[in-house]
Amino acid sequence: MLLSIFSVQLGAAVAKELFDRLGPDATVSLRIGFAALVLLLLRRPSVGGHSRGDYAVAVVFGLVLAAMNFSFYQAIDRIPLGVAVTLEFVGPLGVAVAGSRRMLDVLWVVLATVGILMLAPLGVLGKVHLDLMGVAFAFLAVGFWAAYILLSVRAGAVFPGGTGLLIALCVGAVVLLPVGIAGGGHALLDPKLLLGGFAVGMLSSAIPYSLELAALRKLPARLFGLLMSLEPAVAALVGFVVLGERLGLRALAAVLMVTGAAAGASLSGTRKPID
Repeated sequence: MLLSIFSVQLGAAVAKELFDRLGPDATVSLRIGFAALVLLLLRRPSVGGHSRGDYAVAVVFGLVLAAMNFSFYQAIDRIPLGVAVTLEFVGPLGVAVAGSRRMLDVLWVVLATVGILMLAPLGVLGKVHLDLMGVAFAFLAVGFWAAYILLSVRAGAVFPGGTGLLIALCVGAVVLLPVGIAGGGHALLDPKLLLGGFAVGMLSSAIPYSLELAALRKLPARLFGLLMSLEPAVAALVGFVVLGERLGLRALAAVLMVTGAAAGASLSGTRKPID
């Protein structure tokens, strides 16, 4: 799981380095396209024998996956990686505590809310200089990530063995292809940039996907969730080391609050192992 988390954030950092030449539109298209191609070649899934409703779920899953990644890449093009991941992480945190009536879960929501307010560019709890459009895209990614989690459960029940996610990646690749061509133009013919896009696809999708499948077979749900809660902190660390993105004390405190809220929600949640 730790390798998966670092792989995802390193992939995001490499993607951000490509933005100057490719732009976020072409970069996200290459990421999803290469990830879908490699996993399709490696797994060669059987997708026959399902109803139209089942395929509809997979298609909607793919559309949400494409929108989630597109929004996230637009966000990290404008705001630091650690901040974008912190804001986006509200999605899975919200899904984790949705419908809960326990006071402890309310505490995690309050802690995360305070952390988000500390990042508010309008200075709710002190001004942090962030691009408003970047923040808007990050919150858009929040909604798509929440939908992604719910749809992944549905698709996993219909298409076993990760086939649902693979179909979704293929749908996302097709949807993002014209966006990528329009955004990248002639730069997409540069072998070095294509290699960079391939690296992003491997680091951000193919490698972590395989690692998480292995982890899910061995880890109880609460430990899996606890490790996933490290994403914002790891993103801030990778952003600093790879991209030189420095966060102020207030922003770092906000990252730690959201990370702590996600960790707390995971620890106080289900203790049943994942099959």
